[in-house]
Amino acid sequence: MNMQATTTPMPDLVAVKARQQAAWGSGDYAIVGTTLQIVGEMLCEAVDLRSNQRVLDVAAGNGNATLAAARRFADVTSTDYVGALLERGKERAKAERLPVKFQEADAEDLPFADGSFDTVLSTFGVMFTPHQERAARELLRVTRSGGKIGLANWTPDGFIGQLFKTLGQYIPPAPGVKSPALWGTKAHLDALFGAGGTVFAKPRHFAFRYKSPEHMLEIFRGYYGPVLKAFAALDAEKQTALEADILALMARFNSVKDGTLVVLSEYLEVVVTKNA
Repeated sequence: MNMQATTTPMPDLVAVKARQQAAWGSGDYAIVGTTLQIVGEMLCEAVDLRSNQRVLDVAAGNGNATLAAARRFADVTSTDYVGALLERGKERAKAERLPVKFQEADAEDLPFADGSFDTVLSTFGVMFTPHQERAARELLRVTRSGGKIGLANWTPDGFIGQLFKTLGQYIPPAPGVKSPALWGTKAHLDALFGAGGTVFAKPRHFAFRYKSPEHMLEIFRGYYGPVLKAFAALDAEKQTALEADILALMARFNSVKDGTLVVLSEYLEVVVTKNA
């Protein structure tokens, strides 16, 4: 009897990345991203950033970690593969009169020489790369020996991790692509970075504060690319069901009872010290 082995097809990571880029370029992530500024500030403190350091912000979005580092008088380069988001960062840097270099770049193929930076940062950015091992290698490569990589990554069990799990029930992820939420687990970070450095990870919580659950859903549905794209891909009936599921998730995480919304979303604050 002939038995034919079955194998999981390799995902088309180029196609996955193209879809992700389109998703993050839709809406206006800066409307959501600007509320997360405190995470960038805390991350700069976690890596003990110094004013004379060369700093790279990877998948910088609208520049929260970028601005936090520039406020500390570091020499900052801000990168993302969505040019429109870098434009938002430029606007913010100009308004605060902060000198920052902005450059479009792919986190999986950074256009910088080995050891170019003392500190590399990414807040809720590099975790969404489809080829996770390649992205981790790039972060390590461009960091100097003894330098630090600072990351803020949503955890699987936190609100945003559960939001993406909810979206996945309606829009299944591409087969073979690893969940971004793995970056929110210490074991996976050790697997990605352990051979090249020492990983320290501390759970923290970011408080999403909105006028109401309906207000947060309106903002995310209108401006947060992955949510916007998910709704756009569904028919009216499934849109209604997804809306109900997201509102139920918000109700589960909402910590206040005054009609407003305060959702504590867990993330890992990560510091990787590259081997000397």
